[in-house]
Amino acid sequence: MIPYTVNIKLAARTLTGTLNLQNKTAVDWGWQGLIAQGCHSSILIIDPKTAQTIQVLERHKANVVKVKWSRENYYHNLSSPYCLRLASGDASGKIIVWDVVSGTAHCEIQEHSKPIQDLEWLWNQDASRDLLLAVHPPNYIVLWNGDTGTKLWKKSYAENILSFSFDPFDPSNMALLTSEGIVFITDFSHSKPPSSAGKKVYIASPHASPAHTKPAPAAAPAPTGAKKALNKVKVLITNEKPTAEAVTLNDCLQLSYLPSKRNHMLLLYPREILILDLELSQTVGVVAIERSGVPFIQVIPCAQRDALYCLHENGCITLRVCRSTTATEEAADPEQSVQELVYDLRSQCDAIRVTKTVRPYRMVICPVNENNAGLMVSDGRAMLWELKAHTGKAAANPSSGLSPLYSPVSFCGAPLGPNQKRIQDLCLSSMIGQTLIAGEAPPPSSNQHEVQLKFLLTGLLSGLPLPPFAIRMCPPLTTKNINHYQPLLAVGTSNGSVLVYNLTSGLLHKELSVHSCEVRGIEWVSLTSFLSFATSAPNNMGLVRNELQHVDLPTGRCFAFRGERGNDEPPIEMIKVSHLKQYLVVVFRDKPLELWDIRTGTLLREMAKNFPTVTALEWSPSHNLKSLKKKQMAAREAMARQTVSDAEQSSVESSVISLLQDAESKSETSQAISAREHFVFTDTDGQVYHITVEGNTVKDGARIPPDGSMGSIACIAWKGDTLVLGDVDGNLNFWDLKARLSRGIPTHRGWVKKIRFAPGKGNQKLLVMYTDGAEVWDTKEVQMVSSMRIGRNVNYRILDIDWCTSDKVVLASDDGCIRVLEMAMKSASYRMDEQDLTDPVWCPYLLVPRAALTLKAFLLLQPWSGTFTMDITQVDMKSVLQDPEFSLLQRCLLVSRLFGDESDLHFWTVASHYLQSFAQARQLSVSTAEGQAQSEGTQPSPHNHLDICHDVLCESSYFQKFQLDRVHLQEVKRSSYEHTKKCADQLLLLGQTDRAVQLLLETSADNPSYYCDSLKACLVTTITSSGPSQSTIKLVATNMIANGKLAEGVQLLCLIDKAADACRYLQTYGEWNRAAWLAKVRLNPAESSDVLKRWAEHLCSPQVNQKSKAILVLLSLGCFYKVGEMLHSMRQFDRAALFIEACLKYGVMEASFLDYARLLRSLGLREGAALWASRAGSAGEQLMEELFQGEGGTEM
Repeated sequence: MIPYTVNIKLAARTLTGTLNLQNKTAVDWGWQGLIAQGCHSSILIIDPKTAQTIQVLERHKANVVKVKWSRENYYHNLSSPYCLRLASGDASGKIIVWDVVSGTAHCEIQEHSKPIQDLEWLWNQDASRDLLLAVHPPNYIVLWNGDTGTKLWKKSYAENILSFSFDPFDPSNMALLTSEGIVFITDFSHSKPPSSAGKKVYIASPHASPAHTKPAPAAAPAPTGAKKALNKVKVLITNEKPTAEAVTLNDCLQLSYLPSKRNHMLLLYPREILILDLELSQTVGVVAIERSGVPFIQVIPCAQRDALYCLHENGCITLRVCRSTTATEEAADPEQSVQELVYDLRSQCDAIRVTKTVRPYRMVICPVNENNAGLMVSDGRAMLWELKAHTGKAAANPSSGLSPLYSPVSFCGAPLGPNQKRIQDLCLSSMIGQTLIAGEAPPPSSNQHEVQLKFLLTGLLSGLPLPPFAIRMCPPLTTKNINHYQPLLAVGTSNGSVLVYNLTSGLLHKELSVHSCEVRGIEWVSLTSFLSFATSAPNNMGLVRNELQHVDLPTGRCFAFRGERGNDEPPIEMIKVSHLKQYLVVVFRDKPLELWDIRTGTLLREMAKNFPTVTALEWSPSHNLKSLKKKQMAAREAMARQTVSDAEQSSVESSVISLLQDAESKSETSQAISAREHFVFTDTDGQVYHITVEGNTVKDGARIPPDGSMGSIACIAWKGDTLVLGDVDGNLNFWDLKARLSRGIPTHRGWVKKIRFAPGKGNQKLLVMYTDGAEVWDTKEVQMVSSMRIGRNVNYRILDIDWCTSDKVVLASDDGCIRVLEMAMKSASYRMDEQDLTDPVWCPYLLVPRAALTLKAFLLLQPWSGTFTMDITQVDMKSVLQDPEFSLLQRCLLVSRLFGDESDLHFWTVASHYLQSFAQARQLSVSTAEGQAQSEGTQPSPHNHLDICHDVLCESSYFQKFQLDRVHLQEVKRSSYEHTKKCADQLLLLGQTDRAVQLLLETSADNPSYYCDSLKACLVTTITSSGPSQSTIKLVATNMIANGKLAEGVQLLCLIDKAADACRYLQTYGEWNRAAWLAKVRLNPAESSDVLKRWAEHLCSPQVNQKSKAILVLLSLGCFYKVGEMLHSMRQFDRAALFIEACLKYGVMEASFLDYARLLRSLGLREGAALWASRAGSAGEQLMEELFQGEGGTEM
């Protein structure tokens, strides 16, 4: 058995149970790698890797309805360290921002007294990361400073706001889901409230809108029922308010922007998910459930791949991945290849058994890796699923028509070496390759494997069952049992099982199914065994079935302690075990008590019929065990001497010892000595009786007449020389047996339900339970120490009480929780550093700032030691991190994933991609210069593209293909003149003039724009002519732009290939995103680079302050020197040094290591500092001198 140390001090903690319906939406998985979950008014912090609760936050008075982790999208250093910040909102409208490690509140915010509808931290600007946006019902959105609790601005809207979603690509766009439709806001900013009321659009329900008359292509396979209905529906979003019968609006469950591609949004209905393209306000994809399928509750879109995690009503989580839009070989007609975005079901996990009380509430996905899911169930369970990829072909099933998924060819942003170690399931993008888009050749299949995805249950956390509970702590810690003591708490539940919790870790130690009905009480008879009793519902005679079971914990053996007795008798009121655990008294409601010997399991005495009715009973702590033991020892010694006297004296001592041992073992095997013990009890008149038990003799002792000031006695407690009686009117009577004094104190709290003395010698504290709360009394001073009362300082009722150590109490309450509290009974969160966790938790955010950064430096680069050592952590990543083929860039990416560092991850993803592609381009240009002929196409094709979720940071060629693909889809889906016009405009900007002309000529003659569109078509076809016409068009375009027709003017400029001028105009008028888009799709690399550099400058300006985004833009242009300078000027020394090191490795630039050396020195990593200083040229020499002067002195 593993030796373990006993933690004598138990940490205060809360064991939680089932969730309240209001907790349904209160769950979030943060970049920090932890899950926060609301449970009644507390918040659990769960570590999903080891499935243990590492913190419970208590401060809310009402049920928690929303929780949100702060985003980690900022540069971390000692002044802005890795820290755990969480915002939570409750049903009374209070928002608390927490420091999770210490369990304290940064600030508390209160605006209205209705439940908070939605919360989100702003993540997209470099100025402040403390801003928190909240929806206060019915119709306010308020921006708060989450650090100080000050209100920055407040704005009201016309309808009730249900939730909101930010555009991940453009922080000024957000959408509100209201009770009537959607409101789009395009001018969101943290400095002032949105000025307009937003653009309101209404959602016509997919079933109610009239059918459109576009016939399905005959060649298409016959669609199924759900598809048929949806093929008819093309328009979903209208600007007019739909008619009353056409609206069944409230069934839109959720709206979210897709983080994987720009300007797309999903709407969730119980039976379908609609994917909208916001440029056209048009459905471009539908995921529908067949008639027999299980409806959706929630959907979470992924960023790394165009995929959706869906949660269904039976608790099943499904993963759907967008199908590639490349035309398959079978579809000869290219028109038919793209009908809509199709999301194929690729994997699903097992469902749960749904009952009245057990139903799935919410699912959360790990935002860092997107391959782990957590499912929260209403009974308090948290099921942790992990998505696993395994290579191998699927079983041939041609009817499914699914194209195979391939694994990516790179790991951590770099192509895999032939024998390099990799972690297949690191994240979603390392499990499945990119979705191909039209016009893209699939990669050679030689180095790609087909993968199958499956869900694996890797963790399960279960809560307490529904109350009521009966709780009892095991006997206290003493000097005798310290070597094998475990602080176990037995919890009896309403379904007859007994749960035993280890309070050091807070984990369930054993669950035993002992009874068939509700457990009424538990008494321990040793450190590892207990007696528990349960009573069934009474029959019409008022008789019940009593179950009294003896349970042995190590073996789990149960037996009926009273044998055959127990059927059809009055219910057991209580059981009481004597102090030496020798005897047991069983008290019944209308039947005389029974006295049992626990050691032999025999009935000593069943009292006579005329025995008084017992209202309260307690064993006396005094007994004669010590005097008995002394007598016994004397007898044994005499016996031993007698035997020795005739033996020779030389070997006396050894033989005496052996004989003593012999005698001792004999006496133990015979009968353990029976000490004399006493108990007192009161009858209905309040008379106190005293009874002595010794062996199997029972003697009646003195009787004390009732005290006139007391009502009917409800409970008794006895410790040392103090006896305390409590009555049904709330009076406590303290008897000092030595001084023969008694003192009555009225508490005015009503019925005294239970009283218990604290363990520990001379500890005279007393815990008292009332119907409306509890109190702790000091019986020496006869005064109250602390008190809690429902409605005053807590909002739950107390069901049972006990002491768990000499200074901590344990309370079971009707909100389904069991709390271990300090004697003051103030419910408080616990400090994480006091926790005794069974499994070690990997979470850098729990470390002190300096330690976290040292760990990061240690993992990132150890060039000073030549090889990588891992003395400090034991992570699965160990073998990969120590792999000599693992490059610097891959290491930076992996560490940013391990740390859940959002800004690091974005930076290194883009940096590693472009460093490699520019290095590749450089090698190619060198090889061509040496006279080797190069094939067509000057820009090298990189080994793989940057995922489209990086939008304008992607390569132009890939970005163009994606945009063309998208317009093609929009064209197939268009259903009104408005849509056709938008498509034609897009096609003109993309340079697809022939297709645009076709669309322009489709305008019907009765349309007011018919003449205009026809002329435009003529213009587009004849545009290729001479210089004069070009100058005329340019003049017209500039006039249009000057007179406020920006979009039209830009179109004309694009027609005459003056897209660079068009971009300049767009930028002048503040349309920065549009300009970047146009530059990507129309300009050659040099011109495009100019436009994007201007954009980067604009992002750096103080009023925009998005330098981190500017850095990403510069990386995509290959301006590595500028990036290094900017990182340095932003004081991001470690990132700068590592980036420059990577640039040197790839030979893309030569350049400042000094500050990184200083940073390493401040962290105490001196060898590292020396190495970097030696590379920093003359400036580094000074630091080297300082370092080696310090060498002679004391160590840092």
